[in-house]
Amino acid sequence: MYFKDIIGQEEIKKRLIHSAQTGVVPHAQLFTEQGGAGAFPLALAYARYLNCTNRTETDSCGHCPSCLKYNELAHPDLHFVFPIVSKKDKKKDVCDDYLTEWRGFLKDRPYFDIDGWLDYIDAGNSQALIYSKESDEIIRKLSLKIYEATYRILLVWLPEKLHQTCANKLLKIIEEPPRNTVILMVSELPDLVLGTILSRAQRINVRGIHPEDIAASMISRFNLTPEDAKHVAHLANGSYLKAVEAISLGEENKFYLEQFKGMMRNSWARNVRGMKDMADVLASIGRERQKNFLSYCQHLIRENFMYRFQSPELNYMNMDEAGFAVKFAPFINERNVIDIMDELAKAERHVAQNVNAKMIFFDLSLRLTVLIKR
Repeated sequence: MYFKDIIGQEEIKKRLIHSAQTGVVPHAQLFTEQGGAGAFPLALAYARYLNCTNRTETDSCGHCPSCLKYNELAHPDLHFVFPIVSKKDKKKDVCDDYLTEWRGFLKDRPYFDIDGWLDYIDAGNSQALIYSKESDEIIRKLSLKIYEATYRILLVWLPEKLHQTCANKLLKIIEEPPRNTVILMVSELPDLVLGTILSRAQRINVRGIHPEDIAASMISRFNLTPEDAKHVAHLANGSYLKAVEAISLGEENKFYLEQFKGMMRNSWARNVRGMKDMADVLASIGRERQKNFLSYCQHLIRENFMYRFQSPELNYMNMDEAGFAVKFAPFINERNVIDIMDELAKAERHVAQNVNAKMIFFDLSLRLTVLIKR
C-alpha cells in the first residue's frame, strides 16, 4: 500500500509524510474511522514510508529493499496484530498462526472490514478476538533487536478486540516502547478501546472520504458515468466499501435484505411459523453477523422513514433497497419508528450479551407484529 493508492485523505497524507520527513514520529498512534475511510491503508502506507530508504516528497519509492519486502508484507521489522478465531485443533491461537492468510487477504483488499476477514478465514459462528496469549508474543517480538529498519512497526488492527488481559499487559510497552519502535493502531470503535491505551496514543481521526474523491475513484476504477458515480458517492456516505457495495450488492447485503423483508412480512402477516423458521436461520449465522444484521435493520428503518419525505438527498439506499421501500415505507411512521428502532437496538445488545439467539429473533418478530401496524 502506497499513499498514491489511498482515495482522498490528502490532509492526513501530508501530515504523515511531514512526520516522517522531520523525524517527529510519535511512538504510539491511534487511527480512528467509522469504516471504509482508509485508516488501515493510511497506517500501512505510513509504515512503508517511514522505512523507505529512497522516498520522494510524496510517497515511497517502491524499489528499495525495504519497499520490496513491504510489497510482500514480509519485512522482518513489520509485525501485525489482528483479531483471530482460536482453533486449538489446528494449533492456531496467536496472530502469527494466521500470518499466511492475513498476507493473502491484504494483497487484494486495501479496504476491508471484519466481516470480510472472518469470511476469508472461515470463522463460522465464532467471534474474533485478540487473545490474552498475544501479549506475550508482542512483548517477545519488541524485545528483540531491530533487524534492518529505521523503525520497527507494530500495526494493531482493531484494538477494541483486545482481550482485557492482553490490553493491560501492553500498557507499559505502549507507554514506553523500545527505541525506534512505532505502534500504529487502527480502530473503528475507539469508545471500546481501553481508556488507558487511548490516553497513551496520539489520535488521528480519519474522516469519511469526500464524495468528489469517491466519485472520481468510481469513474477511474469502474468506468461509471459521472452521474452514476455521483449517486454512488452519495450512497457511500464517506465509505469506499459502501461505494463498492452500491455498485454491486454483495452476497452479505443481499442476504441481510432478504432476511429483513422476510422478518417484516412475517410480522405483518402474524406468520408465527415463518417467524420461528427465520429465527432458526438467523441463530445459525454467528454473533458478529447477527449484530451486523440488526445494525443493517436499523439503517433500513431509518431510510424507510426518511423515504416518506420524498427528499432523495436524505436517503442512502441502493436500488434493491429502494425498490422494497416503495411499498414498505408507508408502514414506518411517527407512531412506531422510535419503538421499532429501540427493539432492534435492544436485540443487538442481547446478541452481544450472548442471550439465546433463537429467543432474541423470535421475540423481536413478535414485538414487531404490534409495532408495524401502528
